[in-house]
Amino acid sequence: MDNHNYFLGVDIGGTKSHALIADETGAALGFGQGGPGNWEGVGYDGFTQTLKEITLQALNMAGIAINQLTGAGMGIGGFDWPFQRHLHLEAIRRAGLTCPVEIGNDASIGILAGSEQGWGISVVAGTGSNCRGWSKDHKREGRGIGGAGEWSGEPQGGYGLVMRAMQAVSFEWNCRGPKTALTQAFIEHFGAKDIADLVEGVYLGRYYFHSMDALLVFQVAAQGDEAALEAIRWEGAGLGDMANGAIRQLGIQDEAFDVVLIGSLWDGHPLMTESLLATVHQLAPRARAVRLDVPPVVGGTLLGMEAAGHPYDQSVRARLIETTRRILAAFDKAQP
Repeated sequence: MDNHNYFLGVDIGGTKSHALIADETGAALGFGQGGPGNWEGVGYDGFTQTLKEITLQALNMAGIAINQLTGAGMGIGGFDWPFQRHLHLEAIRRAGLTCPVEIGNDASIGILAGSEQGWGISVVAGTGSNCRGWSKDHKREGRGIGGAGEWSGEPQGGYGLVMRAMQAVSFEWNCRGPKTALTQAFIEHFGAKDIADLVEGVYLGRYYFHSMDALLVFQVAAQGDEAALEAIRWEGAGLGDMANGAIRQLGIQDEAFDVVLIGSLWDGHPLMTESLLATVHQLAPRARAVRLDVPPVVGGTLLGMEAAGHPYDQSVRARLIETTRRILAAFDKAQP
């Protein structure tokens, strides 16, 4: 008879989704990977189908059946409002999971994955942005984002950074600001004739910016261009302001906690992290920035332990991180 406890962690995203199974010692045993599962893109039926696929992969690798799972924790992209909770739980039930389940936004499990304390703030900066916070007891959530982009005052993310950089180019063109090396970089990138053609082409839709164009901003900033540096400084400060909102909601201004940085933009230029910390430290001087360097699905598995009422310590968390890295390396090597 198998006396082990098995815990499922899930990270459902808008482009890819992961599932991870580990036992109570933190040993990662199974992994699954699939496509998008965010209901906003694929609907709740699509969410259920993706969850089924990645869970089955992880179960097969672990060599267990779904009814052997003790608990499950999920970070779900698109789970943004309380009224969506029962909709997601119903979609999870249709996937065949009968064990205790706890769910949160996908940014929330990054806190569990990235912070040794298991609580604090997460700030996501990739294509877009996100910000969540968890209290020490995980009973209160902070939220530094409304989710409507510029309308709710959060244009940050790769696309927002590029927009800010393009403003500097526009200001050079109409003599509202100084010359910037961003202008020539964007001209060459789009194949525009000159700055006037670039500005006109953006206005008329001949030239489209993408979030990945943020790499250009980082490259120009590395050369010391002040407009590019200002755009990065603005990005970091805006993300820090979002973090401060979540910090105030949780009332942790005087605490020592981690701000877990998630997403590719944090690797672009150190000024972005410096700017975020400068903003956060005005409110919470004991906060620390921690770059997430493990898959967020690790946090989902730890949340699954919590859902089942199974306590874990730092040795379990450390082993889970170590064995997950090994299992992912083997998984990636096996891919065609």
